[in-house]
Amino acid sequence: MNILAIETSCDETSAAVVADGARVLGQVTASQMEIHRQFGGVVPEVASRRHVEAITRVVDTALGQAGVGFSDLAAIAVTMGPGLLGALLVGVTAAKAYSLATGLPIVGVHHIAGHVAAAMLEEPDRPAVRPPFLCLVASGGHTELYEVDASFRFTRLGGTRDDAAGEAYDKVARLLGLAYPGGPEVDRLARQGDPARFSFPRGLLDDPSLDFSFSGMKTAVLVALDKIKRQGQAVPVEDVCASFQAAVIEVLVEKTRRAARMTGHRTVVVAGGVAANRGLRASMRAMAAEEGIDVHFPSPDLCTDNAAMIAAAAYPCAREGRFDTLELGAYADLTLDEWQSGRYPVD
Repeated sequence: MNILAIETSCDETSAAVVADGARVLGQVTASQMEIHRQFGGVVPEVASRRHVEAITRVVDTALGQAGVGFSDLAAIAVTMGPGLLGALLVGVTAAKAYSLATGLPIVGVHHIAGHVAAAMLEEPDRPAVRPPFLCLVASGGHTELYEVDASFRFTRLGGTRDDAAGEAYDKVARLLGLAYPGGPEVDRLARQGDPARFSFPRGLLDDPSLDFSFSGMKTAVLVALDKIKRQGQAVPVEDVCASFQAAVIEVLVEKTRRAARMTGHRTVVVAGGVAANRGLRASMRAMAAEEGIDVHFPSPDLCTDNAAMIAAAAYPCAREGRFDTLELGAYADLTLDEWQSGRYPVD
C-alpha cells in the first residue's frame, strides 16, 4: 500500500511516498530555515507563503523519486494539526485538491502521531519498531510520555506543565545570543563545556507524577547570566549550555525510566526534534542498558518535521479503511484524543 503524505505544520514543506507504512520510496523537504534565521524564529505568514510556493514542486519531485504516479497510490495523508494554522491550511488544501482530482481517499494525521511513527520507518542502520511501546515525545511544542498500543492508539501518561523541552532550548539559546535554530547550537556547545559549572533546577524531578516543567530552568539560566554580567565577567557559554543540557536530559531520562518501570514496557521510543540531541541519545542508551530495555530513536533527519512520518502514521488508518472526507479541516491546537476519536474542534 503506497501512501503520499504532505507535512506543512511549521516551516518545512515536505512530501513523501511510503510503502506499507515503513519503506520510504521518495521524500523531498523544502526547508525555510535560512529564511527564518534572519528573524530569529519562524514568522507564520512568511512560512505559509513559502509553503504555497513549494507544495506542488515537492509533491511532484517525491512522486518522481518514488517512480510512481497517482494510479499507484492507495491514499493521501496530510498533517491536520497541531501547528501554525496558516501553514497547516496549505497542506490540507493541497491534499484535498489532490484527493478530489484523483479520487484517492484522504487521511488526516496528528503531527505528534507522525513523530512517534517515524520510529516505525525502515532505516539502513536501525530496525523498524512496531507497537506496543512506551514513547517520549520531546520537541519545540511538546514534551509528553505516551503508551502506544498494538493498534497505534495513544494513552497519555504525563506531559509538560509549562514550556516544552525544545522551547526551553530555544529560549536559552536566545538568551545566549546563539544562531537560530538554537537547540542544535546548545547541543554542540554543551559538548565543549563543564556540565557541573552551574547547578540548574531539575523541574519536578522528585515529583511522583510523569509530568515535566522546564520554565524554571530557563529562568535560572537568565538569573545566572545576569549575575555574571553584573560582575563584569565573560559569559562561559559552553559551560552554561552544558549545565543547562545536563538538567534537561536528567529530567527526560529519569521520567522515562520511571514510566518504563510503572508500565512494564521493555521497548522505548524517543521521538521529536529533541530526540536528535546527541547528549540525550547517549544518556537514554545508558539508562536503557541499566534497565535492560530497548530504546529506539529515528535517525536525526526523521526526528525533524518530514512527510514520511505522516505516511507511517496514516498507514494503520488506511489499512483499516478509516478515512476522512473532503470536509477535513486544519486545527492549530488539535489534541491526540480529538484526533483518535474523530471529534475535531468546532471552528
